[in-house]
Amino acid sequence: MLIVKKAAMAESRDLPPPPAMLLDGASLFLDFDGTLVELAERPEAVAVDAALAGLLDRLAERLEGRVVLVSGRSIQQLDGFLEGIGVAIGLVGSHGAETRLAGGAIVRPDRPASLDAAARLFADAFRGRDGVVIEAKSLGVGLHYRLDPTAEDEAHAIAAAFAAANDLEVQHGKMMVELRLPGHDKGSAIAALMARAPFAGHAPVFVGDDLTDEAGFAAAAEHGGAGILVGPARETEARYRLRGVAAVRAWLDGAA
Repeated sequence: MLIVKKAAMAESRDLPPPPAMLLDGASLFLDFDGTLVELAERPEAVAVDAALAGLLDRLAERLEGRVVLVSGRSIQQLDGFLEGIGVAIGLVGSHGAETRLAGGAIVRPDRPASLDAAARLFADAFRGRDGVVIEAKSLGVGLHYRLDPTAEDEAHAIAAAFAAANDLEVQHGKMMVELRLPGHDKGSAIAALMARAPFAGHAPVFVGDDLTDEAGFAAAAEHGGAGILVGPARETEARYRLRGVAAVRAWLDGAA
């Protein structure tokens, strides 16, 4: 396994692609949207194809079960995309707030009533605007404005004000803003998994594309592994970069 020391956040410059040997003996953590599947105009429109299902199976076999999807989606949502394809891998959902290892039960805190109130607020504020999509999650509520970019400033202002008054955290993403439980992120989830079998002792590699993935990149570096940024170069905690979903899947396929 290639071990890399934690580096300072890289400036907006190009990063090298990851070497094939990076996955030797690794624990592999993978974001979902924008990393394994292309981003869609509406969050429910993505699909898991048979080739991806087969790739995840091969990776899980090669890495002896040390493969986990780490997503802002809820585990329930991820199950919906993975249903019927027979892939048995670990899932971390809701930005690290809920976890289910292969064959296990979901571990997560209770959903606060404030998230239901946030969903109602979003629905009232953007009623009649078909380009704004509200996404209900187990431990969060997202507001997507990819189809109506003019809603960006209003969406962020509403989310910030509600979060401050209701002890919630604002999570920024690509053309979206989300209210979620505080105290969890993708980095904390990866760190917790690295303290237990079968991940302990196997340097983590985390692949992701969004700002929500930066905590995961940092955690991977802190535990002797590396982050891989997907998409355009930017300031990042990642050590390597792949240009897009197709490049991620080609690299993983070569390593599987």
